[in-house]
Amino acid sequence: MPGKGLILVTDGMAKEGVKILEDAGFEVVLLEDKSKLNEMIRDAVGMVVRSATKVTAELLDNAPKLKIIARAGVGLDNIDLEECKKRGITVVNSPEGPTPSVAELTIALLIGAARKIGHGNHMLKNGKWVKKECKGVELKGKTLGVIGTGAIGGTVIQYALALGMKVLGYDVILRDDLKQLDGFEYTDLDTLIKESDFITLHVPLIPPTKHMINKERIDQMKEGVIIVNVARGGIIDEDALLEGLKNGKVGGAALDVFENEPNPNPELINHPAVLATPHIGASTKEASIRNSTIVAKKIVEFFENN
Repeated sequence: MPGKGLILVTDGMAKEGVKILEDAGFEVVLLEDKSKLNEMIRDAVGMVVRSATKVTAELLDNAPKLKIIARAGVGLDNIDLEECKKRGITVVNSPEGPTPSVAELTIALLIGAARKIGHGNHMLKNGKWVKKECKGVELKGKTLGVIGTGAIGGTVIQYALALGMKVLGYDVILRDDLKQLDGFEYTDLDTLIKESDFITLHVPLIPPTKHMINKERIDQMKEGVIIVNVARGGIIDEDALLEGLKNGKVGGAALDVFENEPNPNPELINHPAVLATPHIGASTKEASIRNSTIVAKKIVEFFENN
């Protein structure tokens, strides 16, 4: 095998990241046929994935040479971290890479849900002028609850303040820089749930956050609350959300992520008060380049130091 070894890329990678790896002496293979994954991973010393590839114990059984897995993006829930730890495989990601893109999509979905843009667009394209059905609400002067105030959530907070919103935040780690912002304050989760006109989620999918937004919490929310999720689908109990939409407790939802991807609940996504996108939070040219170059540099650094 030429160079320093094979880096297997399973979900695509920007050419800038590929160049960094190749310039460092690695052979880079962009895998297009997933049916060959078990075969190709046998010779890989490194692997680059996004959210589509599921790194399981069974897959790792076919990877005797694998030393590092790089997730080009934020979440690591598609990687069996315990299994990687057992096998001595290092896992890295690029949490800072998609921050502006995901934060901007959050604001876009927030506005879209508030102004019922999805419903208006769909009906107009089907020949129906439904102006009265698209009466929405303004963001200015309203309270936004941000659950998870890390890189993405923190950026959303700053954007929301610029739109004239009051912002409440909840996280297990409190950021001193955010505490200084006029119009923002940290609070407990129950208070945020009860006082927010809009709620947006920016937490990882881990056992404590599974179905964090459930029937009990939705029942505590303001009448007509609008919920935005660009994090992970499992954070919301979709059955409870659909019930809330049907009975009017939830005024709208904007969802980029779902419990079952790529086949989300059709009743949920077709509800007229739901604005839905196919997990495109980090799907910008800029985020792709940042994610790819960040993880490529981390792989190079790893092999330089190990």
